[in-house]
Amino acid sequence: MTEALASPYWRLDDTGRPLSFWQLLRRFPAAGRPVVEVIWQAAPRSAAVIAVLQVASGVTGAFGLLATTGVLEELLTAGPTAQRVLAAVPSLLLVIFAYSARAAMDAGVALATARVVPGVRRVAEERLFDASLHAELIAFDDDRFYDRMHRARDRGLFYLEQATSNVVALLGAVFAVVGAAGIIGVLHPVLLPVLLVSLLPEGWAVFRSARLGYEGMTRLVTLNRRLRMISDLATEREPAAEIRACQAEPFVLGEYRQVADVLRDHEVSVGLAQARTGIAGRACAGVATALTFVALGLLLYAGWIPLAVAGTAVIAIRTSSLALGQLVRACNELFEQSLYVSDYQSFLRAAGERRRSAGAVAGPPNRITLHDVGFRYPGAAVDAVRDVSLTLHKGQIIALVGENGSGKTTLAKVIAGLYRPSSGQVCWDDRDVAELDVADQVVVVLQDPVRWPHDARTNVRVGRHRRVDPGDAALRSAADSARATEVVEGLPRGWETLLSKYFRDGHELSGGQWQRLAVARGLFRDAPLVIWDEPTAPLDAKAEYAVYESLRQLAGSRTVVLITHRLASVRNADQIYLLHEGSLVERGTHDELLAAGGRYAQLYGLQVEMYTGATT
Repeated sequence: MTEALASPYWRLDDTGRPLSFWQLLRRFPAAGRPVVEVIWQAAPRSAAVIAVLQVASGVTGAFGLLATTGVLEELLTAGPTAQRVLAAVPSLLLVIFAYSARAAMDAGVALATARVVPGVRRVAEERLFDASLHAELIAFDDDRFYDRMHRARDRGLFYLEQATSNVVALLGAVFAVVGAAGIIGVLHPVLLPVLLVSLLPEGWAVFRSARLGYEGMTRLVTLNRRLRMISDLATEREPAAEIRACQAEPFVLGEYRQVADVLRDHEVSVGLAQARTGIAGRACAGVATALTFVALGLLLYAGWIPLAVAGTAVIAIRTSSLALGQLVRACNELFEQSLYVSDYQSFLRAAGERRRSAGAVAGPPNRITLHDVGFRYPGAAVDAVRDVSLTLHKGQIIALVGENGSGKTTLAKVIAGLYRPSSGQVCWDDRDVAELDVADQVVVVLQDPVRWPHDARTNVRVGRHRRVDPGDAALRSAADSARATEVVEGLPRGWETLLSKYFRDGHELSGGQWQRLAVARGLFRDAPLVIWDEPTAPLDAKAEYAVYESLRQLAGSRTVVLITHRLASVRNADQIYLLHEGSLVERGTHDELLAAGGRYAQLYGLQVEMYTGATT
């Protein structure tokens, strides 16, 4: 069962492996550096305040320990008690001042951190969205890129925010330990080995616990991600109907149990190992504390240190122990979170390498020419499109037809510049599309359009959201042509109706109604190259007729590429290109292809027979 969960689809790029203590220390800067970089970008002033206040807090803490020595010296001298207390008052006031100042600085750190953490989330999210939105389209067909993106989104962002708090805590703990150690060294150098002996067991225990967690984290990430996907199946709206229709509830529960059992066993195994390490560490720490007090007693007995210094050393050792506990806990969590943060960083690097290059802005094309174009998806064994050559002229309606998987949609995306050809060349008016930015000149209406969780007006306007449209004239014209106006008129708040059931007062549309809005969106975009990929599949006959009428009107000043399986819809196309297994095998008008008696004629005859019951 366990092996079945480790298929390549679920496995992460890196696997956990045993790490030595020194390897962990060497990895620590790499774990914290990206977090510090984002903190500095998100809130540089607050980050600087935190750094200054943490340093000052460590200094005032050390000053408080030094002042404590003065208090103890006065209290432990000979003479009446009242006189000793009065003599200790100045040093006592310094102690109160030092620790009050430290408390104020810690409060300042908390206030600055309250600004930094949301700022980090804001910057990190924008970086991720910017990277994903500007990556070339083909990246989303690369399973490794897609996997990295979702790991960064689902886990990286969350743990980057958590790591920010740990970096702040870590900084404070470091200066607290350094300050206490510095004061002990000032009091008497021989006390430093005593401090080291008292801190080593707890430090060993926590670093070993961090290593155990780090080594098991990769598998934990994998299992949690799969569990999240199963959770979406069980709790989201979209799969709910099909799961019930297929009576797949036991299957989903079975999948959950399979993954959850392995996850539970893994967490128990790591947790027990860390608990045993903690117990051993605390036992050793107890022994070390006893040895520390024995060492202090021997130093006092030998007269190497005065009693007041020994008392201060006890307080400093206790302070250092508490700070070290905070330090190693922050290190422990940061090491674990660094796996997720590294996912985030890895995705940003990968997306940067796949970022769409900005070329010269293209104008409306009069002619689009493909020269021996081929295209292969990442990881595919064969080309989706092979050696296609054709020419599209302004004012034409071009139809791409063929069976499922023949490469029609892929070829259309290559024509539109959404995909770059793996071989050959696509030219707009003799200029290579690879050198141009053609996005502004293209409309693409897909069979499964985006269902924007926004109001009806935005669902149309997003086609060209910066378009100036006084009085919504262009919007309403596009909606009328797509027969989307009657959809909007049936909504409770018309164009202002929220189209998402995930929010209060949201409204859901049928598949055909969504498609009408998508067609209106394409018409509103109003670009010179129009690509319609099965745009009327979910539509009723009247809506389909209206869409094709709009297409015929568009073709006068534009190039229209129509992808469809309904061959009756392309009878009036200027040119029909039939693809088979990625190759262009037939071309011509409807009448020419029927007369040729080839594959197009065969497919058309089958559709006529299906609808009429008669052969052609």
